[in-house]
Amino acid sequence: MAQMNEEVLETKYNGNVFARLFAYVTPHLKTMLLALALVLTVTGIDLLKPVLIGNAIDGYIEGYGKPFYYTDPAGADLTFDGVSLTQKEPARAQEGQQAARLLYVEEQYFWATDLSLADLTALDDWEEAGAELSGSKASAADPSALEEITLTINGRDLTARRLDKSELAILRASDRSGIGRIALLYAGLLVAGFFLQLWQNWLLQKTGQSIIFTIRQQVFEHVHSLPLRFFDTNPVGRIVTRVTNDVESLNQMYTQVLVRLISNTILIIGYAVVMISISPHLALISFLFLPVVFGITLFFRILIRKIYRVVRTKISALNTFLSENISGMKLIQLFARETTKAGEFKERTDDLYKSQMKELFTFGLFRPGLSFIANFAYALIIYRSGVSVLDGALTLGTMYIFTNYIRSFFEPIQELAEQFSTLQNAMASAEKIFTILDEKNTILEREDPVRLPDFKGKIEFKNVWFAYENDDYVLKDVSFLIQPGERVAFVGATGAGKSSILNLIGRYYDIQKGEILIDDINIRDLSLKDLRRAIGQVQQDVFIFTGDIKSNIRLLDESITDEEIRAASKAANADHFISNLPGGYDEPVTERGSTLSAGERQLLSFARTLAYDPKILVLDEATANIDTETEQLIQEALETLMQGRTSILVAHRLSTIQHADEILVMHKGRIRERGTHQELLAMNGIYKKLYELQA
Repeated sequence: MAQMNEEVLETKYNGNVFARLFAYVTPHLKTMLLALALVLTVTGIDLLKPVLIGNAIDGYIEGYGKPFYYTDPAGADLTFDGVSLTQKEPARAQEGQQAARLLYVEEQYFWATDLSLADLTALDDWEEAGAELSGSKASAADPSALEEITLTINGRDLTARRLDKSELAILRASDRSGIGRIALLYAGLLVAGFFLQLWQNWLLQKTGQSIIFTIRQQVFEHVHSLPLRFFDTNPVGRIVTRVTNDVESLNQMYTQVLVRLISNTILIIGYAVVMISISPHLALISFLFLPVVFGITLFFRILIRKIYRVVRTKISALNTFLSENISGMKLIQLFARETTKAGEFKERTDDLYKSQMKELFTFGLFRPGLSFIANFAYALIIYRSGVSVLDGALTLGTMYIFTNYIRSFFEPIQELAEQFSTLQNAMASAEKIFTILDEKNTILEREDPVRLPDFKGKIEFKNVWFAYENDDYVLKDVSFLIQPGERVAFVGATGAGKSSILNLIGRYYDIQKGEILIDDINIRDLSLKDLRRAIGQVQQDVFIFTGDIKSNIRLLDESITDEEIRAASKAANADHFISNLPGGYDEPVTERGSTLSAGERQLLSFARTLAYDPKILVLDEATANIDTETEQLIQEALETLMQGRTSILVAHRLSTIQHADEILVMHKGRIRERGTHQELLAMNGIYKKLYELQA
């Protein structure tokens, strides 16, 4: 049942989640734009790296086919076999221009000389031109190695001799230096990319953490501003999940996903443009797979978002269950319900496990599916580009660039899929967060509230009607007047409406009909901060925060000095037990004050109230759980506490309120009797029956 209620509470958010999340980026827009510029630079570097390698392959590694032109010694790049050579093509071809070039045959390099420009053209395609090749003068050391080859081109024989390693090194020195330059440039790009990416990651992480801090702080502050009605219907575990788990799930979206979405989109466009410029035919083959990829991605996006919503709801329900059961562990052990609760926990974890397995199964099918499509496209492109190289339509370096791009082309698409997964998780969490942030504070304050720095303590209810839900009124036409400094007590059976009156005085709820006046001013017109600071409330269940004794009295109000804390503790009769603690006022206490007795917690609560010096004192069953000895200490403290203050007491122990100036008897939401202790006994009504029952 608890789980069902939790799921009902998880209402669907109907606003524009992405636009609202982007609003948090606006204060950091300059930083995000700088990070985006860095991403674009790194993306450009990624696009350039394959081109460098392709150029190294075509221009230098496979560049042995570049001719060497005979030239004057003054313009020579090198001298080989007594001939001055340059690889710079003459600006104007001269009659009888001679050249030489390298040939690569059967994994050996040969040197062909005395070539005409027509011979160079023929040699560029000598195999396809039907040229005849023959070898001679095999080496004695290696009979299979040719010392010389003869090519028959254009009706005449051209002879080329085999080069040894030293000769080859001379002729390919420029290629070596070219490869070195490209290698240095490639290394420089790697270093630049590393530092740019480091800078980019730092900016994104810093900005992301700043945004997450803002959202977490905003959620926490907003929760503090909500009325008690919100906490009546929302489990603590659910609220904790919003402030912690859901906010943290947005971290990766801000630090990685948003910018990576942009960079991957740019990468895809960049790869597509370059691929089209290299080979429109091969690019078209690659693009044929895109509709399938986008269709699968769209289907995955819709499906995974629904699953993430369910998972976030299940996590919230599980946290709620844990919060409730850990808080109530004493009761569980008292009634030996450990096994039952363990069974309930197993059911909830099984439910969450099944939802998460759906998530894993969906993502497990999606990513391999995209990978299969990408690899199939890659294999097809390798085949087609390889055939193009064999046909002479494509160089080996260009093939490398294209195949590298096609693999890189699908990588950002696959990464986008993973980012969609993270993004959908963040969207689901954001919906939960914004649902809480959109909770309206029904206790609204005027834009220009009446400020009362000094309350007198006059309280008046005029024909007050109040219901927690709809028309189920717990207070019906309640009217009374309490003068400043008076002590008024409310008594009655459980559910009569006593505690509701106390909540209404501090305006933790708003009434449906009537008026509540303090110092003759409607509390709707007063500043909430002034109003609640003027009211000191001591409840039956005292909450102690993790910290020390001093911080639990001060409650982070640094205007309350240590001397005032000690004075308040002495007046509340709490100083005697605090002084006996090992650390005194600096003694550490745990959440809910488990190291203190119920009486000590109550005395601490009295000291806390006294330290704030309220004008109106509200005591809600303040002595209900106190032993007789501690009650006597509290009664003594009460005299000090109520001195000069308007005091309102709610108590089941009638002995504690007999000296009140007036006692109001509540019954089914109405005031049935009023008067002093003796006057009410003389009425022989409800109060007398309650008194006789206790006696």
